[in-house]
Amino acid sequence: MSQPLLSIRGLRARVEGEDTEILRGVDLDVERGQVHALMGPNGSGKSTLAKVVAGHPSYEVTDGEILFNGEDILELEPDERSREGIFLAFQYPAEIPGVSIANFLRTAMNARLGEGEELDVFGFQRTLTEKLEMLKMDPAFATRYVNDGFSGGEKKRNEILQLAVLRPALALLDETDSGLDIDALRIVANGVNTLSEADATLGVLLITHYKRILNYIEPDRVHVMMKGRIAESGGASLADKLEAEGYDWLQPAVAAV
Repeated sequence: MSQPLLSIRGLRARVEGEDTEILRGVDLDVERGQVHALMGPNGSGKSTLAKVVAGHPSYEVTDGEILFNGEDILELEPDERSREGIFLAFQYPAEIPGVSIANFLRTAMNARLGEGEELDVFGFQRTLTEKLEMLKMDPAFATRYVNDGFSGGEKKRNEILQLAVLRPALALLDETDSGLDIDALRIVANGVNTLSEADATLGVLLITHYKRILNYIEPDRVHVMMKGRIAESGGASLADKLEAEGYDWLQPAVAAV
């Protein structure tokens, strides 16, 4: 049996300098070429898990392991994890006035090159144009400053463009549907689906509170996080059950652990 793209075992973590654990023994596998949805109530640890996998310095891992492509990544810095192929789309993307999206992406791609290597400017421009066309985005979008004055939908589309250009092995999408109206939601979902179809090995961990984005992105697996643990896993129908019944039916299982 092949090694999962991402394998998390017994992961415990807390905010640096604090005593209270947020992640309390997470076990989770994400396979290559699959979309996994991570659902759960507010404060259950979903966003914390994504940030810990990406190496956010505000969190301290106290136990467990994170294997990416079979290798332990806990000692890697965030930029090293990015170069290994991990991408985190933020719930609240930062604004960077004065830096165009094109320059930002070119700098990010340059940072992934080895020492002495240099990005071909014309090759990068071709790649950027191809990805804009693939995502059905106006080429002028790349000339705008990163998220400066963007609507919520434009910020999330920019995250998907970054995902398309950087071509990671694993995409962690932290509440990409947050704050989107139905039209923007469809556009973002179509972007994720297009990228998944273009790269059959791309693994996606999609974090969401609501089922509505799963009406447009069909997950291979759905996981429910409660109180810092994975309380239940199943197929796409699990999201339907959560929408119909909420999370209360899982409380006995969580309390028993």
